[in-house]
Amino acid sequence: MSLTNDIYVALADVPVLDVHTHLVGGRLGARGLHDVLLYHMVVSDLYAAGCPSGGRLTEYPGWPDKTEAHARIQEALPFLPKIRNTSGMWAVRTILSDLYQWNDPITEDNWRTLDDLIRERADDRAWHHSLLDQMNVKRTCAEFARRGEGLDDERLQYSLEWGMFTRCQWGEFDTALYDLERTWGRQPESPVAIGGIRPSTDRTIRSLDDVHAAVKHYVSVIPYAEVISTATGFSTDIDYEVPTDGAMAEAINNRPNAGTRERDIYAAYICEAFLTELEKHGNEIVFQFSTGAEPLPHETASRLSQKTIGQLAEIIGRHPKLRFQCFLGCKHANQALCTLARELPNFSLAGFWWHSFFPQTIRHVMAERLDMVPVNKQMGFFSDAYTVEWAFAKLLIVRRQLAKVLAEKMEQGQYTKDEALSIARAILFESPQELLGMEPITA
Repeated sequence: MSLTNDIYVALADVPVLDVHTHLVGGRLGARGLHDVLLYHMVVSDLYAAGCPSGGRLTEYPGWPDKTEAHARIQEALPFLPKIRNTSGMWAVRTILSDLYQWNDPITEDNWRTLDDLIRERADDRAWHHSLLDQMNVKRTCAEFARRGEGLDDERLQYSLEWGMFTRCQWGEFDTALYDLERTWGRQPESPVAIGGIRPSTDRTIRSLDDVHAAVKHYVSVIPYAEVISTATGFSTDIDYEVPTDGAMAEAINNRPNAGTRERDIYAAYICEAFLTELEKHGNEIVFQFSTGAEPLPHETASRLSQKTIGQLAEIIGRHPKLRFQCFLGCKHANQALCTLARELPNFSLAGFWWHSFFPQTIRHVMAERLDMVPVNKQMGFFSDAYTVEWAFAKLLIVRRQLAKVLAEKMEQGQYTKDEALSIARAILFESPQELLGMEPITA
């Protein structure tokens, strides 16, 4: 057995905490073949190969019906051979082979049989839990809005993914104001999807007083006893220099003609007001954010500027009593963020997000962080999965990359085997408890 394989086998015994997912309480598993084959990263593979549809299927709190799901599967079938090389399809094959004992290519003649097979287990909660046990996942963090009736509270903890005040949307210039209006006077619910249709709002922001009233409301209704973190995003297209009250008031009045200048003022002003209020609860919640993925008509592209990294450092430094944690979707920015984690006590890094979740990129980011950042300032895994099947496949991919990285460091004399496995345990299991407050399930 090679050293890499030896480490890979040993990693199966290392417990894991999955620190960010989109699992739905009571419905942890795939509802059909579409939930396996048409995960959004595979949809992007298919779209790149020429498949006509590049958008996601109906998103929570809705669910794709059979008509929608089956139409999208049939549309995708001719393009599956063209994406057989991608890591996304490797994950699909892993799910089907390891969990459903399906090893045949998906074709026009057999896909309905496979769809029925997956649907048979859709509501088998005991199987979903046994799969988490097989993975050695001791707890999973999901969106609070997807908690449902709390049927899986013993397996899940929650993150508040609601207002997105610093995220750009394609073709919009008042996203920050709209998202604050959407949450004003309401209780937590799901965020607006990327490129999604804007629901109507109950209130309209017309003044600085309205901005501060809406921010105070948002912070006051966060269920601190039930969530451990936020989940939001920072766009690199926004200039985060803090605007004056006068500039913000002028920008609000100019909303009908808003452009990039107003967009930046809205986002930067609301961000600073929000973080100032949230910092008062800094011992109760972690401010998790993603960066490095910018909107396109269907999904996003990996982009992050040096200016944004510098402004993030300033933001984090201005709020020392609030803990910040970053999901990075841009490989080239990893070294810079590692230096921030070394010098900002309230900043840490987590996993491999979106455009960073490809094997070669995972290894690069992982190796760099292990060289530069203490184990108690980084967390080694989150699946970002919408079903336990995809959490399973993504964990196997990360374990394989971690085994390669650790074996390479052992071969150059940097770690012993015992040290390598203890480091793996630290970033996969211990750091999420220390940094995020995750609590492993008890036997």
